[in-house]
Amino acid sequence: MDTSSFADRNGLIWFDGELVPWRDANIHVLTHGLHYASSVFEGERVYDGEIFKLVEHTDRLINSAKILGFEIEQTADEINKACWDTIAANKIVDGYLRPVAWRGSEMMAVSAQQCRIHLAIAAWVWPSYFDPEARMKGIKLKLSPWKRPSPETIPTQSKAAGLYMICTLSKHEAEAEGYDDALMLDYRGRVAEATGANIFFVQDGKLHTPDPDCFLDGITRRTVIDLAKARGIEVIERAIMPEEMANFTECFLTGTAAEVTPVSCIDNYKFVPGEICQQLIGDYENCVRRKVAA
Repeated sequence: MDTSSFADRNGLIWFDGELVPWRDANIHVLTHGLHYASSVFEGERVYDGEIFKLVEHTDRLINSAKILGFEIEQTADEINKACWDTIAANKIVDGYLRPVAWRGSEMMAVSAQQCRIHLAIAAWVWPSYFDPEARMKGIKLKLSPWKRPSPETIPTQSKAAGLYMICTLSKHEAEAEGYDDALMLDYRGRVAEATGANIFFVQDGKLHTPDPDCFLDGITRRTVIDLAKARGIEVIERAIMPEEMANFTECFLTGTAAEVTPVSCIDNYKFVPGEICQQLIGDYENCVRRKVAA
């Protein structure tokens, strides 16, 4: 894995219709997306040279932009081709893909009607989000004081850059106290998600997961739900209060970066990665490696 600054790497980035040298893929300091968070993005994995769930990710990117009130110039097919061109140009076999769209620098105010919409796609080699050895033991989460906001206050169904500010704050605080990540509640005090991944719990052989009514219904989340149902595991999507965590035996996170990652504790709540968690880790690995149908 390249550990240099993300601004100083070799390779090519697809930028507004062409592949440009990595170090030249720059924007102006007065870009609207930087000042007013008018930016949306996707995180996608490449496994064995294949982009997992590319169509679903592209569709979500386009929809996220529409929710924020702007339209990406390229069609879904053109974006998909650009993603393939990017991983081919960078010879990515197993890695990560980051499409991002944003408003440009034509206007510098809250209003951004005249701003051009830009699109860039970068790809790089990237291993597991969490340390592999620690991952199998189960990572440690801390409850965050920041809460996922109401859909009436922010466009929660868009994968918008601005929604991640409180995730960074939460993760930094958790890491400073020796945890791997943070668990966020929602504005009603219900269990929501981790800073970049959805969460599942096991009780009596059944999966319980929060209803995604104020945060993203992750593509990996839906994939894991389908895999669980294929095994005959009942999946219950519902409101979960934090005190209920005392009754759950297993816990894991799902996400493009996190994949399926067991959790050993959330503050004082303890979990043991068990049979269901291990089965779904294997099923997901087989799915992304095309050993079973996605």
